[in-house]
Amino acid sequence: MVLDNAPSWQPALKDEFSAPYMQELKQFLQAEKANHKVIYPNSSNWFHALETTPLNQVKVVILGQDPYHQPGQAHGLCFSVKPGVKTPPSLVNIYKELDKDLGIKPVNHGYLESWAKQGVLLLNAVLTVEESNANAHQGKGWEQFTDKIISIVNEQCNHVVFMLWGSYAQKKGSAIDPQKHLILKAPHPSPLSAYRGFLGCQHFSQANAYLQQHGTAAINWQLPEHVDSE
Repeated sequence: MVLDNAPSWQPALKDEFSAPYMQELKQFLQAEKANHKVIYPNSSNWFHALETTPLNQVKVVILGQDPYHQPGQAHGLCFSVKPGVKTPPSLVNIYKELDKDLGIKPVNHGYLESWAKQGVLLLNAVLTVEESNANAHQGKGWEQFTDKIISIVNEQCNHVVFMLWGSYAQKKGSAIDPQKHLILKAPHPSPLSAYRGFLGCQHFSQANAYLQQHGTAAINWQLPEHVDSE
């Protein structure tokens, strides 16, 4: 496990890779592979969120829980799926809120790469999962690593918008400094809870207003109409 393709994060995270918890996580993942367990996403995408959104460009952080666990879905950005894959239910509700909030009509894919490239850190709390076994890699060490990422953004960046959807994300983001950053909370966008306040939360317009208020370019939440299948 290395961050070769995420140089902006390396100075702040390099010590984590030699920490005992990370060595244990590495051993766990190696054992899973040795037992012929299928792990998503591909190991080349475990740190894709950090590779796509450099530390000095983080404007918004969206926290997810763990990757999608069916073939061809996960590629290292929370809520995002690869081109050509059906848009998952939670993301459908995110698109509904974008339409309600900013009048942005849904696209026919779930590939959020363009957000990540603009400074939206799409970070799952757990970066791997076993095929068809949701939450299988929780409690193995990833949470400590992603807590460190959140801590780094909290300390080293200014005026970042944290979108904390659902109690899990809100608990994980509990140490963020509200004097330094904008913390937006809402229920999770899953079909089970979206109607309890996610739909209508106006997080996307609030985020852009805050960024512009602090001299930062707003996020263009409009995704490209067409993306090439990988």
